[in-house]
Amino acid sequence: MSDGLAIEASGLVKEFGDTRAVDGVDLAVRPGTVYGILGPNGAGKTTTIKMLATLLRPDGGSARVLGHDVVAEADAVRSGVSLTGQLASVDEDLTGQENLILIGRLLGYSRSAARSRAADLLDAFGLADAAGRQVKNYSGGMRRRLDIAASIVVTPRLIFLDEPTTGLDPRSRSQVWDIVRALVGDGTTVLLCTQYLDEADQLAEGIAVIDSGRVIAEGTPAQLKASVGSGALRVRLLDPDRREDAARVLAERLGVEVVREADPAALSAPAADGARAAAAVAALADAGAEVADFALGQPSLDEVFMALTGHPAESGAPDGLADREEAA
Repeated sequence: MSDGLAIEASGLVKEFGDTRAVDGVDLAVRPGTVYGILGPNGAGKTTTIKMLATLLRPDGGSARVLGHDVVAEADAVRSGVSLTGQLASVDEDLTGQENLILIGRLLGYSRSAARSRAADLLDAFGLADAAGRQVKNYSGGMRRRLDIAASIVVTPRLIFLDEPTTGLDPRSRSQVWDIVRALVGDGTTVLLCTQYLDEADQLAEGIAVIDSGRVIAEGTPAQLKASVGSGALRVRLLDPDRREDAARVLAERLGVEVVREADPAALSAPAADGARAAAAVAALADAGAEVADFALGQPSLDEVFMALTGHPAESGAPDGLADREEAA
């Protein structure tokens, strides 16, 4: 691999009609790590993965995966990678065990070896008790775990995970995160595409932030957080109905843009000066917006993304772009 890299991309471009879904993406991913590609729907994440996995031919630039050119040596790339996309690839009319045995047989395992490998994976992924049930009766989290298990019947050197926890409940997301950590612990490289900032923060050693098909920032989670300031004030109000009043007060006192968090009673804002942040919290009480709790600490990746792009990571894509990316 060039310079010991698992993935090396330079100036990758992909166009769909008049839309440039990927616009000159550069990546450098070390082996044995989780590398996150972070961005909203339609940012170009899925298209980038599909080019690296040889499912789409780049319109410009170049890429090497596991030391092989994705265009000239596509078969060699495919032999060492696995892809788990946004939609489950398992057969819902088969049982979990039947799915894994089928894939094992297709990959060259003997009947007994395929059955043994399926049993090992079902046990490792917490699905042994559901091995004989049809997949259409699985929960979303169980399907996702089975889908990842199917991707590693033959352990890949590199696995592409595209939005692996979309739509899952918190417990199922945590289970998938544990699976990703176990894969990396066994030496597999993981390229993780996600729009969930906490997921990237939990798993990724390095992150590329993509917006409108371009890498707009890159670094470790700590480096990205440091790039937008040394601190952030987080406030949770007793009365969510006073949030807009509180946001106005914080904006006036701190002189910055205030972020409305997913929690309807929560706000956050960059705040490098502790004394000024304390005064802003005191001003909330004076304005009648009572505070349930507050904290001053490192900015979150949500705040990093807002600072870099001017919109939240979960914002929608430009009209049609997300659909085109998914269709690709």
